[in-house]
Amino acid sequence: MKKMAMVIGMLGAFTGTAHAQSGVTLYGVLDLPIEYVNHMASAAPTVNAATGTVTQQPGGNRFALQTTGGLSGPRWGLRGVEDLGSGMQALYVLESGFGVDDGKSQQGGRLFGRQAFVGLRHGQYGTLTFGRQYTSMFDAFTNFGPLSWAPLYDPIVVQLGSTFREDNMMKYTGVFGGVTAVAHWSFGAGVGALAVQPLAGGGAGETAGHFRDNSAYGAALTYAGGPFGVAVGYDQWNPAVTVGNPGTVKKASVAASYSVGPAKFYVGYRWGDNKDATGNSLVRDDYYWIGANYQATAALSLSLGYYYDDLKTLRLSSTAPAANPANPWQVGFIADYTLSKRTDVYLTTAYAKNAGLNFDTSANGFANGYFLSQGSSNQFGAAVGIRHKF
Repeated sequence: MKKMAMVIGMLGAFTGTAHAQSGVTLYGVLDLPIEYVNHMASAAPTVNAATGTVTQQPGGNRFALQTTGGLSGPRWGLRGVEDLGSGMQALYVLESGFGVDDGKSQQGGRLFGRQAFVGLRHGQYGTLTFGRQYTSMFDAFTNFGPLSWAPLYDPIVVQLGSTFREDNMMKYTGVFGGVTAVAHWSFGAGVGALAVQPLAGGGAGETAGHFRDNSAYGAALTYAGGPFGVAVGYDQWNPAVTVGNPGTVKKASVAASYSVGPAKFYVGYRWGDNKDATGNSLVRDDYYWIGANYQATAALSLSLGYYYDDLKTLRLSSTAPAANPANPWQVGFIADYTLSKRTDVYLTTAYAKNAGLNFDTSANGFANGYFLSQGSSNQFGAAVGIRHKF
């Protein structure tokens, strides 16, 4: 009851502010699909880090209301701007993720786990923000994926890494004609879903005498001119299992898009290399994607994406021998029908080979939760859902 009263009080305070200042907006998305998945294990595989052995668990088919949302992560948020004069504005965003199926907070139970930042924006020189935010690579490649970061079947974690949101970040964004430049630095990115071992200080960084521990940085450029677009970006995270001994998780990517009438085509590549504190390569891979969107009617849009991960090196720990798993691939499809400006219904499906859906494998610490059942090498998922924006 106390928690509920606190939230109601907060909303009341913000509502009063909204009446007094037109620059404050309350917004959100409710997205809830019902999903079928086959070859789903009842628990995560067991992993022997010393030998590199992965043992899958028994399971079967699963029907469920999916808490992550199908096309968009459920959220509510507050954003606002204040005009300071001379082309300068103050701005902020507070955004909370939650499951529509159970109402629980996501992102580890954080109140504003999706975004929480404040900053300054100048019409000519760009925007500088501070707080929990998306990485430069996430921002740059948002418009270069056929499934548009759909949380259900877009392999976002494999493409961008688990720290595509980071704590303690300062970020610059500038728009110069058709070119957008983004750069960020995090003093302590947080844990990240790929950290299979506990990180020093809980991944918070900002440790006296050890500036690099759990820090992260990146930069990206995008260009959009007529029907053509291109993006390039680099991202690095320095997770430290012990104080003063960070490893490195590096990613570099390039993508392009081209529009022809009601269709838009995409192609992209991402290089990745994850190393431990001694410089041993744990995961080295080349990730590719290709796909298209098609506006079939004013109300119906269709999206198709194909993803392939070429695993060059895979070790489950610094002491484990190198594994040689089959390379995973996945195809995903979305049919989205708009009922109004704020409400749509959709069908989304995906088939993955040599991995669970969203490339759920030992290469990403089984972070996506689609555990393959014993004896299975492929997985199929399908969901129908409704999404409402406010």
